[in-house]
Amino acid sequence: MEEISMIGLDLAKNVFQVHGADQTGRAVLRKKLRRAQVLEFFAELPRCVVAMEACASAHYWGREIGRLGHEVRLIHPAYVKPFIM
Repeated sequence: MEEISMIGLDLAKNVFQVHGADQTGRAVLRKKLRRAQVLEFFAELPRCVVAMEACASAHYWGREIGRLGHEVRLIHPAYVKPFIM
């Protein structure tokens, strides 16, 4: 797999969407994850920036993903639109 430099994570109740991009911004990963698979997925992934919409559950997921060594960025909902494919 190509080097992933940034992950866009769309949080939901049960199924989360993951969009991974390389340094140039080209999509190299698109995946659906169930809630129970999220931390396992990020534990196996090389360290990168993980961006997610700032919402109530984002703080929990940000702390958990940050403990795995990733750089977590919570972004304003208005800036999420460019990540949606």
